[in-house]
Amino acid sequence: MLDQRLPAPIRRLRLALTFLLVGFSVPAMAVPVVATDVTPVHSLVSRVMEGVGEPRLVIQRGASPHSYSMRPSEAAALENADVVFWVGEELTPWLDRALGNLAPDARQVALLHSQGTLRHAFRERVLTETPGHDDHDHGAGEHDDHGHDDHHDHGHEHGHDHADHAHEGIDPHAWLDPVNARYWLGVIAETLAEEDPRNAQVYRRNAEAGQAEIDALMEQVRGEVSPVHEQAFIVFHDAYQYYERRFDMNTVGAISLSDASDPSPAHIAEIREIVGHHDVQCVFAEPQFNPALVDTVLNGTSARTGVLDPLGSEIAIGPDFYPTLIRQLTDRLVSCLAGR
Repeated sequence: MLDQRLPAPIRRLRLALTFLLVGFSVPAMAVPVVATDVTPVHSLVSRVMEGVGEPRLVIQRGASPHSYSMRPSEAAALENADVVFWVGEELTPWLDRALGNLAPDARQVALLHSQGTLRHAFRERVLTETPGHDDHDHGAGEHDDHGHDDHHDHGHEHGHDHADHAHEGIDPHAWLDPVNARYWLGVIAETLAEEDPRNAQVYRRNAEAGQAEIDALMEQVRGEVSPVHEQAFIVFHDAYQYYERRFDMNTVGAISLSDASDPSPAHIAEIREIVGHHDVQCVFAEPQFNPALVDTVLNGTSARTGVLDPLGSEIAIGPDFYPTLIRQLTDRLVSCLAGR
């Protein structure tokens, strides 16, 4: 209690000094500095942080995440981060070392390895010999509640007899299954709620809204792909099995067996044979890779061509990026397969 016998100007000065000292002694809690690796993860984190803050993107859109050289500003984003969300070293093997050097004290969340994520092994072979895809592991209920300890590392191969090898290990393109994206929103929200309790309710509310949006998105996609889901198509590289399995699509081959190397002439010849023998409707290129290879496969066939991009290099980053990515992928698949 201020001494009322003091002159009013002195009392006001002492009161102002008291509030100033209290302000210095109890600093406001800062929003965590958050960094992300690729644009789909950045979008999911942006959705959870909406109204609170914005995450920083380390790997710029349009760049290959498998071998990326960070700019100084991107290295600084890691160095200053309190929390880093990334897919995992399967997608960005170089980033594991960078995190150890630049962000050793940051909380690091590899979403691909978060308990409850649905994971698939790379298909041992991606070139089919016989049509048919009845034993895919599909369905929205296969792992929706994520409440158990099994990561479900599936490695079955579309039920075909195959010829030609691909790479081994876990396929990191797990964001292309919206069920995983839905689950990751919850992981992101709970992580940020622990780091920033003051905004916990906002993070959780945003995640729930984002999950509802993904539920509606999956219903929309199922309806759109249903008329063409049995149509055979070939992709540039085997990056889409999470989407294929979720929505029961019929990929029968991949031009490139990995991101790092061009296919052999023998493999191109086998792909051309598949196009002719299995009524392939579309062959899809990717913007990051050599389009001449697609022209070689298409030459002399009636198959159409389109472009798929698992990282959405043309889409503006932010909270709406992820649903836009899935819609774009769906639109391009359906348009080509339906001959539109």
